[in-house]
Amino acid sequence: MTREEVRTRIEEVGIVPAIRVTSAEDALFAAESVSRGGIPIVEVTMTVPGALEVVAELLRNRPEMTVGAGTVLDAATARRCVDAGVHFLTSPGLFMGVMEVAAQYNLTVMPGALTPSEVWAAWKAGADLVKVYPCGPVGGASYIRSLCGPFPEVPLLAAGGVNQHTASDYILAGAAALGIGGDLIPREAIHEHHAQWIQELAHRFLRMVKTARLKREETRLSAMSVPVEDE
Repeated sequence: MTREEVRTRIEEVGIVPAIRVTSAEDALFAAESVSRGGIPIVEVTMTVPGALEVVAELLRNRPEMTVGAGTVLDAATARRCVDAGVHFLTSPGLFMGVMEVAAQYNLTVMPGALTPSEVWAAWKAGADLVKVYPCGPVGGASYIRSLCGPFPEVPLLAAGGVNQHTASDYILAGAAALGIGGDLIPREAIHEHHAQWIQELAHRFLRMVKTARLKREETRLSAMSVPVEDE
């Protein structure tokens, strides 16, 4: 997939599932479960034991999936991810070494940011989407809305505080996509290998994103319409 194709898919689907589990086996199970639930995207964090082997196996056996690497903190790790064949890189902050590797290989990159200055710095550094993380503790959806005001051209990925109660609010506030971890891939579901549980959550979050986007568009169109006054 090209850089543009990866970015387009992330924005169309609207959800980036973050896999942060304690074994490669569990990571593969989680990835396959969310894929069967209708989300063809996964972010395998580098905290997963054997993360790059998981990435390679997913790319080999699940060619329909968009597979990225998360919690990429330095250029050396970014290069190993590129060698494994990842489609995108994400980080909890703005690390210029990671940005440089992404630019060198024309790879989709979503660095983390929190303050307005960090959001703008990440965008100017070449981010495809800027991951606002952790957005929950600093105001949640209202904070995303506040950032969308001065930065309408910056596609924001809301992460760190997205759950079933808040997902719609983040989309309505202007988020281009959502990063979701344990609320989409519960620890108990992994422990019990309960694939249907994860698949149902995937369906549920997808419906939330779709419904919220429709509502956001309706609101936008309504605001644009100007009533004609009777003469």
